[in-house]
Amino acid sequence: MDVLDLGRWQFGITTVYHFIFVPLTIGLSPLVAGLQTAWVRTGDEKWLKLTKFFGKLLLINFAIGVVTGIVQEFQFGMNWSEYSRFVGDVFGAPLAMEALAAFFIESTFLGLWIFGWGRLPKKIHLACIWAVALATNLSAYFILAANSWMQHPVGAIFNEETGRAELVDIWAVLTNNTVLAAFPHTITAAFVTAGTFVAAISAWWMVRLVRSKKAENVTLAKTVYRSGLRLGMWVMLVAGVGVAFTGHWQAQLMFEQQPAKMAAAEGLCHTEQGADFSILTIGNLNGDCESVRHLIALPNLTSFLATNTFDAEIKGTIQIQDEMTQKFGATRGEHSEIVGVDAPTDGTADQELSYIPNLAVTYWSFRLMIGFGIFSAALALGGLWVTRKGGVSDSRWIKRIALVAIPAPFLASAFGWIFTEMGRQPWVVYPNPNPSGVDGVWMMTWRGVSTAVGSGSVITSLVAFTLVYGALAVVWGKLMHRYAIEGVPTEVHDESPEANPDKDEDAPLSFAY
Repeated sequence: MDVLDLGRWQFGITTVYHFIFVPLTIGLSPLVAGLQTAWVRTGDEKWLKLTKFFGKLLLINFAIGVVTGIVQEFQFGMNWSEYSRFVGDVFGAPLAMEALAAFFIESTFLGLWIFGWGRLPKKIHLACIWAVALATNLSAYFILAANSWMQHPVGAIFNEETGRAELVDIWAVLTNNTVLAAFPHTITAAFVTAGTFVAAISAWWMVRLVRSKKAENVTLAKTVYRSGLRLGMWVMLVAGVGVAFTGHWQAQLMFEQQPAKMAAAEGLCHTEQGADFSILTIGNLNGDCESVRHLIALPNLTSFLATNTFDAEIKGTIQIQDEMTQKFGATRGEHSEIVGVDAPTDGTADQELSYIPNLAVTYWSFRLMIGFGIFSAALALGGLWVTRKGGVSDSRWIKRIALVAIPAPFLASAFGWIFTEMGRQPWVVYPNPNPSGVDGVWMMTWRGVSTAVGSGSVITSLVAFTLVYGALAVVWGKLMHRYAIEGVPTEVHDESPEANPDKDEDAPLSFAY
């Protein structure tokens, strides 16, 4: 494998691994803030118990997410230095905003929240966790703004003298229509993940306590865990509707901005009028298009998803390949001549270019994303039904389904990102085809890899990252399992200065967990 393939594998592995923790943090921080708000407003101890319980799990997940996220920043200067040289002036701006304006707020107020139990006034302490929740979502926006620029570059010009993209309008980058669609889709998906997490753990505890037949356990199940279960279910249901609508909006933009990605997602080789939505396709998706057969399909649905009309024409991969070849060249050498860059000198100048992403990966990741998302929605409806009218359940099936449900939204989010990033290939910065497009600001992935890092270095770092991430996965899993099976604290009380006026004001801050 050459440096390009190794670099792509490394970035893909570290990104997907990091994104295991991201949606849970994004969605769970507002839920924990909501639970604490309910306690402050009502004084009901069940909300304080749930706040302490899920707050502890949030902290574990947050810590692992930060550690794995730092690696992402370094990769742009390691294996992808040519990419950073070309787009660093633009791409670095939202990343800097994320670090300075969002992450610092997030980490600072999370520290105050952790150490402030019993030291800060109740409402000030509550404001800290809300600051964390808002900053977490603000971080997500800046990161998505950077990624959306790669999908649809705006607000930049190409400097022919330096051979670099230069930022001219940061507001255009931050209000890119691609990020305006991607952000709500990502956030609602994160709420589905967090809602499933809260509901599944609460359901597991509810069934366990009810099956014990002890009066105090049944009371705990009804008063505490049923509340957590129903909260999670309603969040899943509402957020699931949001995922569907924002996903439709995002898909329409992709049909317009990246037609090759959406044609690949449908396994659509030939241009069709009133294109069907394929549910099951067989054949060699990465070979001869003539072998592809759509066994199960919903008539005209792809055209509707793309344009809101059932008879719209949707371009196939063959036509798109021909159009892109004419515009950007048939080989690496010809591509270099057309876009005005140095031709490759590593013997790959005659290598033919395919402008169509890996059809098999794009096609199936798109369907797995949708499938795992639907599973969470079905669980939400079932959970609300069994807990209606104040009821609780002792069904072992509920307990088992709850455990199976936990990974579903995580997998849906992971496959969603695999689809988004793999579907952009072979571009690392996709050409903007709109009338407002930016001439010259595009880059194929093979041009973005570092020319100074050898295969040995990439293999060594890839192995090291894999081993470290494997160890972190074990630590994360053990900690989450340990504190999840401990359950909510048996006794809680108001530790705020208002409720304890005689508390020593000079006592040092202490770690609350």
